[in-house]
Amino acid sequence: MGKGALGDIGFGYRPRAVYASDPARSRGRLFDEPESPTRTPFQRDRDRIIHSTAFRRLKHKTQVFVAHEGDHYRTRLTHSIEVAQIARALARALRVDEDLAEAVALVHDFGHTPFGHTGEEALNEKMAGWGGFDHNAQSLRVVTRLERRYAEFDGLNLSWETLEGLVKHNGPLTDASGKGLKGPVPQAIRDYSALHDLELDRFAGIEAQCAAIADDIAYNTHDIDDGLRAGLLTLDMLEGIGLPGSILSGVRARYPQLDDVRTGHELMRRQITLMVEDVIAAAAAASARGRCERRR
Repeated sequence: MGKGALGDIGFGYRPRAVYASDPARSRGRLFDEPESPTRTPFQRDRDRIIHSTAFRRLKHKTQVFVAHEGDHYRTRLTHSIEVAQIARALARALRVDEDLAEAVALVHDFGHTPFGHTGEEALNEKMAGWGGFDHNAQSLRVVTRLERRYAEFDGLNLSWETLEGLVKHNGPLTDASGKGLKGPVPQAIRDYSALHDLELDRFAGIEAQCAAIADDIAYNTHDIDDGLRAGLLTLDMLEGIGLPGSILSGVRARYPQLDDVRTGHELMRRQITLMVEDVIAAAAAASARGRCERRR
């Protein structure tokens, strides 16, 4: 797969680290399509995800607080946008494909229920006789079958790299023999992998790993932010609690007269920055020790 007619297509084909996913060497899509002269495969994936019905429906899916609590709280949609921003920052610093990292970040919660993790657990119990319910498997169903926007195929026909990142952004699902590492692998994932081998026993590409780390950074920060806004947490409750407590002490020392709302925002901003920079520093140190290779 070569470059488009516009050359580097907005730097989408720019030189990158040896361990990066290369859009010019994408493993392709389940259904063949002509290449775009203006976008890389991963840029097209991101665009298809954003224009999908499932992306818009994230607006009404609970992150922590249900929608009727107010529009100041995160939903799955706002969470996914925040994850995508952090994932791009990590990918840029690590010299890997930003568009692929963003695509995985934007699609990673498509299969969640509207009512949070507790609702997913209840639905899984109700569906036990039919294979249960798994949000990653549902995400895969959405983008490979349930979205019906195109004349020639069901689903979004995303690239192999985006789909394997969606399915495996939290790590491999099986061992080398095909046995599930955390219980049975959902049948929907096995069925699709039989058509378009997702290599379920291997880690996803580094861009998907950027999205997974960005997910952790985002929710570990914004859940505190939403808790403060809802009055379930206070700044004083965070004192002495690991990372947020140490950051809070620094903010209060630097700005002793700052009101609680701005203090909370400063805490969140610094926490995201610190965690992102820590990931980048750790990756740089590993690279300097020769531990970063073209492998998964």
